[in-house]
Amino acid sequence: MSKSVLATGEHFLTLDDFWKATAFSIPFIGILLIHELGHFFTSLYHKVRCSLPFFIPVWLGFMGIPSIGTFGAVIKMKGFVNSRKKFFDIGVAGPLAGFVVALGVLIYGFSTLPPADYIYEIHPEYADESFQGYGEDAIDFELGNNLLFSGLGEVFADPERLPEMAEVIHYPFLFAGYLALFFTSLNLLPIGQLDGGHVIFGLFPKSHQYVSLIAFTGFIGYAGLGFISPYLPGDDLLIRIPLYLAFLYICYSKSGLTVQNKLTIVLSLAAVQYAIAFVKPEWEGYQGWLFFGFLLGRIMGLKHPEVSGLREISTSRKIIGWIAILIFLISFSPKPFMFS
Repeated sequence: MSKSVLATGEHFLTLDDFWKATAFSIPFIGILLIHELGHFFTSLYHKVRCSLPFFIPVWLGFMGIPSIGTFGAVIKMKGFVNSRKKFFDIGVAGPLAGFVVALGVLIYGFSTLPPADYIYEIHPEYADESFQGYGEDAIDFELGNNLLFSGLGEVFADPERLPEMAEVIHYPFLFAGYLALFFTSLNLLPIGQLDGGHVIFGLFPKSHQYVSLIAFTGFIGYAGLGFISPYLPGDDLLIRIPLYLAFLYICYSKSGLTVQNKLTIVLSLAAVQYAIAFVKPEWEGYQGWLFFGFLLGRIMGLKHPEVSGLREISTSRKIIGWIAILIFLISFSPKPFMFS
């Protein structure tokens, strides 16, 4: 199986490169913008003050690392929300709006794939039978799959033109749609004040704290699987175990739990991960999620703002809430970006 390779050498951007890049950047940025506008206009509808959408820029070129240019977009709620229905509507509107556009972009991308030999325009070396791979300076990169992306490929793509996940980054509409699903699924995690947290609060207001805590523990537990293992050298474990336990404790700092309960969860979680590594050393989580887990647990917190009263939302909103949960399940990639 081929692997996309991130070159470490310099490359000067040409006008042709710029126009080719717009095939990715316009749909990608457009989907993120539609997502945030879903929040924005729903906030206006409910007369909740909020900021205009703004993007979080990122540039890693100075480190020699290609990047997509942004960590996503956000809006800031300026008004007080004291309604379960408003929280639900504002939270679910963004992911649904962005998802609909992402779905259209992906269907178009899979339906209009270039001929199979298109990849040789990007990697002419693949056509050389003597090609044995790149040198040690290259970084192998591959996207992880998810149920929706693979399903759309099965339905709408010509099997002979369907790229491997290692090559999707060379297909701008597919890559833009994949990243849109990635950001949508992140926002729909049923944790804290993420969009998915608002959905869970709307559906199960009395159980939100427990659902959020369980989901976060499962998320961080999967992320760190394999980080501490009995098969690591003893010197490494002497450093890793205390640092990892401290990291986990910090991740639960805004959980609303007592010190005793936090310690119990942290020690139990680390013990379970260590035991799994002993029985199944080949099982590894995705340690790239650990940073996001830190942001959730330490910065954002796992609790949801209180509202006065727990009046049930309408049946139509409950259906929309379950649709949002389904979107999360089919869009989430356990290992979205794999480097080696």
